[in-house]
Amino acid sequence: MLGAAACSPAAPEAPVYPPESLSQDPQAPEPVEIPEAVAAMRDEMLGYAKRGSLSGLSRLARENEGFVSNLGGQDHRAYWDLMRRIGVDPNRQLRALMELPVGVREVDGVKWYVWPDLAAKNAEDLIPEKLSFRDRKRLQDLVGDDGIEEIRAGKGYPGMRTAITEDGRWVYFVLGQDAEE
Repeated sequence: MLGAAACSPAAPEAPVYPPESLSQDPQAPEPVEIPEAVAAMRDEMLGYAKRGSLSGLSRLARENEGFVSNLGGQDHRAYWDLMRRIGVDPNRQLRALMELPVGVREVDGVKWYVWPDLAAKNAEDLIPEKLSFRDRKRLQDLVGDDGIEEIRAGKGYPGMRTAITEDGRWVYFVLGQDAEE
């Protein structure tokens, strides 16, 4: 009798299932609701951008203390005019940027609303393997292979981006790695 028991197949093990979060369809993140002050600044920026007014945008930038348009410290209008002459129209770029999802980042206790949302992430959270497949594709489309290489090297989001603080101050509008070089 003992010999027969030793040859019997073992009881089947219970199947191992992945955690429930891995077996569900990916969920789109909740849309970010922006405060009135942010919406008002966004609308003012877009008004100038839709009219193609670099003068209006640069005047608005000057009214916002500490505003950054380029990493070289050039005058906003002169820099944006140069960009337009070489084929990178800041008005068109700003309009396109504002069509992307917005993210939120806290800086020194103040909420910044950042376009695109991927630019609001910390560098270590931008590594493609940490992103959903949809966000990986978006990141690739926004910054390309060179940008992803910079992210893997520990740098922050290298593409075009803009931010407005929760109280409506326009903080920056930089055109990213291609325009800055």
